[in-house]
Amino acid sequence: MLAKIFPFLLWFKDYDGGKFRSDALAGVTVAMVLIPQSMAYAQLAGLPAYYGLYAAFLPPMVAALFGSSRQLATGPVAVVSLMSAASLEPLATAGGPQFIAYSIILALTVGSFQLFLGVFRLGLVVNLLSHPVVNGFTNAAAIVIASSQFSKLFGVYVDKAPHHYQTIANVCKSAIYYTHYPTLMMGVLAISIMVVLKRVNPKIPNVLVAVVVTTLISYFTNFNNDKIISIDNIKDPAVVQTINDFNFDVVKIKELSTKRAVLNNQLKDILTEAKKSGHHIPSAKELSLNYDLAVIQKKIDTYKETSHKKREKLRRIHFSLAENAGENPEFHTDATLPNGLKTDGCKWRIKVKNKVIQINKKTDAKGNEAGIKMIGAGAVVGTIPEGLTIGIPKSPENTTYFEAFLQLFPFAIIISLLGFMEAIAIAKSMAAKTGQKLDPNQELIGQGLANIIGAFGQSYAVSGSFSRSAVNLQANAETGISSVITSIMVGITLLFLTPLLYHLPQAVLASVIMMAVIGLVNKDGFVHAWKAKRSDGAISIIAFICTLYFAPHLEEGIMIGVALTFGVFIYKNLRPRVARLSKSADDSLRCVEKFGLKECDHIAVVRFDGSLIFTNASYLEDRVLEIIAEKKDLKHVLVEASGINDIDASGEDALSILIDTLRESGRDISFSGVKEEVYAVLKRTHLLDKLGKQNIYPSGEKALQSIYKQIHDKGECSECPLSHYIPIMGKEK
Repeated sequence: MLAKIFPFLLWFKDYDGGKFRSDALAGVTVAMVLIPQSMAYAQLAGLPAYYGLYAAFLPPMVAALFGSSRQLATGPVAVVSLMSAASLEPLATAGGPQFIAYSIILALTVGSFQLFLGVFRLGLVVNLLSHPVVNGFTNAAAIVIASSQFSKLFGVYVDKAPHHYQTIANVCKSAIYYTHYPTLMMGVLAISIMVVLKRVNPKIPNVLVAVVVTTLISYFTNFNNDKIISIDNIKDPAVVQTINDFNFDVVKIKELSTKRAVLNNQLKDILTEAKKSGHHIPSAKELSLNYDLAVIQKKIDTYKETSHKKREKLRRIHFSLAENAGENPEFHTDATLPNGLKTDGCKWRIKVKNKVIQINKKTDAKGNEAGIKMIGAGAVVGTIPEGLTIGIPKSPENTTYFEAFLQLFPFAIIISLLGFMEAIAIAKSMAAKTGQKLDPNQELIGQGLANIIGAFGQSYAVSGSFSRSAVNLQANAETGISSVITSIMVGITLLFLTPLLYHLPQAVLASVIMMAVIGLVNKDGFVHAWKAKRSDGAISIIAFICTLYFAPHLEEGIMIGVALTFGVFIYKNLRPRVARLSKSADDSLRCVEKFGLKECDHIAVVRFDGSLIFTNASYLEDRVLEIIAEKKDLKHVLVEASGINDIDASGEDALSILIDTLRESGRDISFSGVKEEVYAVLKRTHLLDKLGKQNIYPSGEKALQSIYKQIHDKGECSECPLSHYIPIMGKEK
């Protein structure tokens, strides 16, 4: 009982110093990969890079302690990170306090759902996501993830468009206009290091080496050369005016959004009172509020459009700076650049986000400078808060925990199922090599607790990682103690080593993500699905196309794939295959149409492939009636029932009607290969008495021997296709 509640107790059976050394080495090795990867994935999730370290601290340890796999490495992963960002994008601005709060609540919601499934042993619910759908989604997600890093790789900044492909088109346009070549070179160098080291020796922590090398280069070459200035340092009046106009738009958007929130709360109160009183006719106050909200929303949309245009305009402006600018630098555009001024050779730009540009240079209590940020070189991770952050997750502003839970629950279901499918697939592949026994429901409990407890450490949603699990296995990890060591290493990094990551280039994190998701692309999955069944192949392709089209709203691609899967499933249950059989060349009963066989005019043999239930109860009868209409001399129908796995009341009633119909027309009916479950239903409903036990045969061969004598001994068929193989001319197969 203790081992079921605390499965990690089983680790210590026959545990010794040698196994601990293997676990410790594996844990340190995984941490070397996890630390840079987690920071990259956090940015993919729309969060500051250091939130990846929070997600890499508690979840690996908790998932290992309460899961069933001893080598599965849990933490931030690409697909879940992207799904988290896509789910929260409509609710808050990426990277802001609201977005961070929603991300942590989402992890808590995901973990709660996974824990619920695991405790009640509902792990089979993951089968709702078929492999063709997951294959199509994963391939599309890999492309979306990789392409989403182009802006960081080229050193350009654009606003997100409604569709991902539109955003990428804008990135390409900006890259043509201006690419920051040192940033691009830094990203290419990181990719080259990872590719070469992976080919030379896969055991070398290539990600860590790339991060260390590029961070050192960034530090010694002054790769990050940003300056904080006031608006007085910009010497182009037109640019100053654009900045002030942009700030005005942003302030108006904030003011109107605040007013909208107040009116929404008033409207909510009115609707709540109306619901309590049962009064459903809109009041004048309600109509007035709806009108005011519509007007405010229109104004917000207008200001957003104008601020977007001004933001893009500011991003495209290039400034020049004198070679020795001193403490009070002056930034000029081409229109205001003094003749003969010797510049530093950099093309400076204003860092513009979706918030007010601080036009006056200030220094806060912590010594951090605020003002207009001028970008003169490549972007780096920057300051990472030191220390561990443990506490109750904060609810988003003006939203209760319950309201946030309801908002996020539909997304949490999809992320939970996708994350668990990824984790259990990895765990199964490793268990096949180690011989370890897996419990999917226990794994759900482990993943659920990892997300729940991780949320109290400011973690966003996590899952099992294929790449880090492979590293863990290659490093000869014996138990989950390796994951505990990994968590300890991340904790040490958060406490003491974060200053070393300040100069890590953002382009390198983008390169880490792009290299990590290459393994998600699997074109063979489409071919395999198409060969297995064309409908599966078509569903996989449609899920792929829809996911790409609707990105960043990835959940829509999954929903369309799931809907198609259920549609095909229902259609097949409505119209299961009813095969007409006859003797083939090897004396077995085969499909007439597929193998080009001739049928007997007096005996019809049909095989029903599927459960005989309410969705298709009358379909068998319809097909038999078609055969009767086609064969005027038909005397007997043999139903080869080995393909009927289940039968319900509707199916039993349909069989009863079929028996009556045939016997009333002077024909008879028999069954062969009836399964025990179906036989039990026939017996309980007394349909067996109506049919007659003598008309149920153990096999088709036994049935034909008996039926053949009844029909053909009368000399009605001299050359019977059911006695020996008689192909249709020209159709032999």
